[in-house]
Amino acid sequence: MPLAVVKLGSSIVAQDTGDLRAEVVERICSDAADLHAAGWEVIVVTSGAIARGMRLLELPVRPRAIAELQAASAVGQGKLYRTYDELLRARGIATAQVLLTFFDMSARTHYLNARRTLRTLLDWRIVPVINENDTTTTDEISFGDNDFLAAQVAVLLGADLLVLLTDTDGLHTADPRSDPAARPIREVTDFSVLDEVQIGHATSPLGSGGMRSKVVAAEMATAAGVTAVIGSGLAAGTVARAAAGEETGTRFPPQAQRHSSFKLWLKYAKPDRGVLTVDAGAARALREGGTSLLPVGIVAVEGGFDAGDAVTVRAADAGRTIGKGIVNYSAEELRRVRGMKSAQVREVLPRATEEAVHRDYFVLA
Repeated sequence: MPLAVVKLGSSIVAQDTGDLRAEVVERICSDAADLHAAGWEVIVVTSGAIARGMRLLELPVRPRAIAELQAASAVGQGKLYRTYDELLRARGIATAQVLLTFFDMSARTHYLNARRTLRTLLDWRIVPVINENDTTTTDEISFGDNDFLAAQVAVLLGADLLVLLTDTDGLHTADPRSDPAARPIREVTDFSVLDEVQIGHATSPLGSGGMRSKVVAAEMATAAGVTAVIGSGLAAGTVARAAAGEETGTRFPPQAQRHSSFKLWLKYAKPDRGVLTVDAGAARALREGGTSLLPVGIVAVEGGFDAGDAVTVRAADAGRTIGKGIVNYSAEELRRVRGMKSAQVREVLPRATEEAVHRDYFVLA
């Protein structure tokens, strides 16, 4: 069965006042039910728990303190899920509430456990309703209005379609809310052309994402072979048109060069714990030759990390990031053996592996 991940941002779920956009959410749930009836597997990723909590608590503005955001989410999450459950149950569809954190995506065993649970729910023809667990997350480990979370879920399960619903009709050459000359961009096949487009970070008063986070989410999904669409959740029929392959919003077809789910997880989900600076020869070999990184090519080690952690790899000459990999040594060990040839490394660390970062566990930036 084809699989669609439909993500509703805070601006779709709630008005600026925090009041639920009941008609909008009901229409999108109806669209999801229609897809389900047509044989699709459907996952709903929703933001809006904090917004709902703010309204119920009658808070005038979005809190800034993490504890207050977590408390508002705790108040709003149950009410938000009940809305989806009731709307989909009225259409004959069972749902399941799934709350995920950045840690669930960044720790490989948790990542695979999440996949198994979601896969089982889909096999049972249940629609998972997913949100970030805002009651335990922090500002350092959040998903950016769930755009990244939705992309991770799409990659995790090998979805066919990711629909990111927002309050504008897709990507434009500038923010159409402030620039009347902004033109819509209907399809993006090369993300490098977006360097010249004014993609802002602006969000609604209740949200935390913005268009840039949606473009990054689309880039991640398409690198795994998932078609992504950024479209208006306020306009009727967006989900149906996206699923039918019709023009709506901005479509991002799958990229020609695919990446494994493991390398996408490594690139986007696993946090880096340090930096390895490498010489020109190692930088060239990593970029062009697809080789492993050996201690001999490392000129500097920053941070405190253990074997199995992810590290960023940078070139010494220009300071440019080359990529990210899982390291086989601790920071202390690498500081002892950096610049050494393999024979010297074995003398200092007899049980060490030859590679500081193996090519199978490295992804280019």
